Amino acid sequence: MFGLTNSEANHGEDVKEYYFYIDSTPTHSYMKYLYKYPQCEFPYRDLIETNRGRTREEFEYELLDTGAFAEDRYFDVFVEYAKSGPEDVCVLITVHNRGPEAARLRVLPTLWFRNTWSWGVDERKPSLRAAGSGAIQATHHDLGEYWLHCDGEPELLFTENESNAQRLWGQPNATPYVKDAFHSYVVEGQGGAVNPARTGTKAAAHYVLDVPAVGSRTVRLRLAATRLDQPFEGFQKVFKGRLGDADEFYERITPSSLTEDQRRVHRQALAGMLWGKQFYYFDLEHWLREHKSHPLIEAARHDVRNTEWFHMLNADVISMPDKWEYPWYAAWDLAFHTISLSLVDFDFAKEQLSLMLRNLYLHPSGQIPAYEWNFSDVNPPVHAFATLWLYKYEKQLGRADLRFLERSFQGLMLNFNWWVNRKDPAGRNVFAGGFLGLDNIGIFDRSAPLPTGGTLEQADGTAWMAFYCQNMLEMAIILTEYDPIYEEIAFKFVQHFMWIAYAMDRIGEHHDEMWDEEDGFFYDLLRLPDGQAMRLKVRSLVGLLPLCASTVFEPTALMRNPKLLELIALFRQRHPELVAQVAPTDAGFTGYKDRRLLAILNKKKLERVLGYMLDENEFLGPHGIRSLSRHHLEHPFVFHVGGQEYKVQYLPAESNTGMFGGNSNWRGPVWMPVNALIVRALTNLYAFYGDEFKVQCPTGSGNYMTLFEVAQELVRRLTGTFLRDADGQRPVYGATRKFQDDPHWRDLILFYEYFHGDNGAGLGASHQTGWTALVAPLLDLFARVDAKTMLETESGKILAKVIREQVGGEQAGKL
Repeated sequence: MFGLTNSEANHGEDVKEYYFYIDSTPTHSYMKYLYKYPQCEFPYRDLIETNRGRTREEFEYELLDTGAFAEDRYFDVFVEYAKSGPEDVCVLITVHNRGPEAARLRVLPTLWFRNTWSWGVDERKPSLRAAGSGAIQATHHDLGEYWLHCDGEPELLFTENESNAQRLWGQPNATPYVKDAFHSYVVEGQGGAVNPARTGTKAAAHYVLDVPAVGSRTVRLRLAATRLDQPFEGFQKVFKGRLGDADEFYERITPSSLTEDQRRVHRQALAGMLWGKQFYYFDLEHWLREHKSHPLIEAARHDVRNTEWFHMLNADVISMPDKWEYPWYAAWDLAFHTISLSLVDFDFAKEQLSLMLRNLYLHPSGQIPAYEWNFSDVNPPVHAFATLWLYKYEKQLGRADLRFLERSFQGLMLNFNWWVNRKDPAGRNVFAGGFLGLDNIGIFDRSAPLPTGGTLEQADGTAWMAFYCQNMLEMAIILTEYDPIYEEIAFKFVQHFMWIAYAMDRIGEHHDEMWDEEDGFFYDLLRLPDGQAMRLKVRSLVGLLPLCASTVFEPTALMRNPKLLELIALFRQRHPELVAQVAPTDAGFTGYKDRRLLAILNKKKLERVLGYMLDENEFLGPHGIRSLSRHHLEHPFVFHVGGQEYKVQYLPAESNTGMFGGNSNWRGPVWMPVNALIVRALTNLYAFYGDEFKVQCPTGSGNYMTLFEVAQELVRRLTGTFLRDADGQRPVYGATRKFQDDPHWRDLILFYEYFHGDNGAGLGASHQTGWTALVAPLLDLFARVDAKTMLETESGKILAKVIREQVGGEQAGKL
C-alpha cells in the first residue's frame, strides 16, 4: 500500500488507498477482501506534493480528491479464500470494471518464501519452480512441499526474494534476479529481469485481463499440500460451502434484533479484527547485536532504541492495530482487541492477553512492552480489566478457566508492582506515566521534561491505577474460592485503592490535589521545583477517567471472605478520613440488592462530573464523548513559561500541533476505547444505584435518565457513527459523496482510529479496526440486555447469561 510519512503529510502518516476487510471466519475457512484500483496513472507525486504543501489547518488530500476515480474509471478487485481442507486453499479473484469503457488489468498472484537464508544462521534455501502448465511447486526443508495451481495458462515468472542492493545502496547484487523483478518486467519491459530457468524463491502467475465496461473477469488459484490432477473440479462447491458456513456462524453469534444495517456493521467490524492478525517476529538480542548496542556486551548507543529489552523474543501471531499503518502490536490497543475478538475466537483472545505477560514479552522489572518504537513507553494498564472480562464471560458459558485467571494474575501482580515502584517515585499514591496513550491531550508533552521543571501528577494515570486495583481485587476475590491466601492479597488492593482515591481528594480544601471542589472536576497537578502546586485546568478525558474506576461487588463475594472483611473493618477503624472521601463500602451504605460499590466518585462528585460529561456544550457530542470539552473552543487554556505560550484548544478533527508526530489528536475527537470504558462504568453504577438515581441527559434538557438509559444513549450515538441515518447517510464518511451515495461504496465500512467531535466523520488511520471494532460488542450488549436484566443480574455476567438463555447452555459453550 502507498502511504505518506509524517514529513510528507500535514496530519501524520497515512495510507492513501482504498481497501476493505469484508468477511472472515475465525478459522479463516472463508475470507473476503476488496481493493479499489484506479485505471489512470496512480497519482503518487500529486498526493505527496499536495499534502506536503498543506498546513495543519487544512484537510488531508485523499485519493478521491485527486480525481483518480472520476467517471468510475476504476477496478473493484475482490479476493476470496475458501478452505477445502487445512492445507488446501481455493482462491478466487474477481475483477469488476466499473468504468464506461473496456480496460486492461494485469494481475500477478504471488507466492514467495520469507528470506531467512540471508541471516547467516541457517543457509538452507527453499525453492519455487515451474511444475508443468499453470503450476508452481514449492519445496521447503521444514514445511515440505506445496503446489500452487493457476487456472488457464498464465505466464509464470520467477525471481529471488532478495533486496535490490544496487538500487537501494549502490552495492553489487548477489544475483541478477531480485525482489522487484516483476515490476521491472511488467512496467518497464525488462525481459531479463526474471529468471528464464523458471525457478527462484519468489514467483507470480502473470494474468492479462481485458475487462469489458461494467463487466468482470475472474482468476482461480488453489494452494495445496498435494499436487491435484483436477484442481478446479468442485471449486465453486467449496466456495459455496464455506460461505454458507460463514453465514451460519454470524447468524448464530449476532443478536436477532439487530437491523440489516447493524448486522452489516457488526460483521465487518469482526471481519476486520480477524484480518488484522499478523505474524510478528522480533529478536531483540539479535537486533541489538546487529546495531552494536547490546548493553551486556558493549556500551549501548544513545541512538539505538529498546536497549533495555534484550531479553525479548517475539514470534507469534498477534492482533495488530492496523496491519498497514501500524504493523506492530500496541499493548493497550491489544487489551481492547480481545473484547471484540472474544465474540468470534475466544481462545485467540485469551492467548493475546497471555502473550504480554510471558517472560519473553514482559520485562524482568514487570513492565508490559508498549509498542515497537519504544517498548519502555507507558500504555494505560487495562490488561487486568480485559483478563477479568474474558474470565467472567467464559465462566458463564460453562467453562471457567481458573488456570488462565491465576496465571494472568501472577503476571499482572508483577506489572502492578512495577507501576507502584516506577511511576509513584515519591510514594504518595499519585501516578505519572507520560503520554499514557493519549498523545497530545495535555498542555505539555507529558513524556518529556517539563518546561517549568518539577513533576506532573496525572489524574488519568492515578485513575488508571485505581481501576487496576479494582480489577485485581475482583480477581483476588474469585481466587479466594480456591485458595484462602488470596484474601490477604485482596486486602492489599483494597488498601491501595483507598490511598489512591484519598490522594486525589483529601478531606478539606487543598490546592495540591487533583479534585477541584469549586469546578467539580479532576485535573492534572503541576508540582513546581519550589514546592508550589497548581492544577492545570484543562477539561479533558483526564478528568473523566476517574469515573471509570467504578466496580460493584455482590454481597456474597465479600461475605464468603471473613478474613478480608476483618481486615477492611480494621482499616476503616484506623483511617476513617480515607473512607469518607470515596464511595461507601460498609454495610450501612449498600446499594441495590445489598451490593457494594468501590469508586473514586461518591454520589455528589458523580453528579457533578456527569453534569460536564453529558453537556452537549462540553463533552457529549452527537457521536460519543469527546476527548476534550467543547468549552475550550472559545475558552482555550493558555499557559506561559520561559517566554513561550502553551495552549490547549478544542480541535474536533485532526491535530494542529506536531506533538507525537501530529498523527493523532486527543483534543476533541471521539475515541471508541475510552467511550467503551465509560459505558462499562455507567452500567456498573446503575447496578449499584438502580432506578432511583437519575441525571439530566443532555445536561440542561430537563430530560432525566437512569444511568442505564444514559449508557444506552451513549451507545446509540457511538454506533450511529457507522449506521445510515434518516437521510441514508453514514456520519463516518462526512461529506465524501462517493462513500455516501455510490452503491459500490456506501455499504463498505471503514473503522477509523478516531472520529470528528461534532459530526462523527472518520479521522486518522482508516483501518484501526483493532479498538474501533468495540462497536460490535456494544451493539451486542444493548441488543440483548434491557434495564431489568442489567439490574437484576450479577454485575459483569450479563451478556453471557443472556446468550445462555437465548441459545441454550450446550450451544453457548460451542459459541
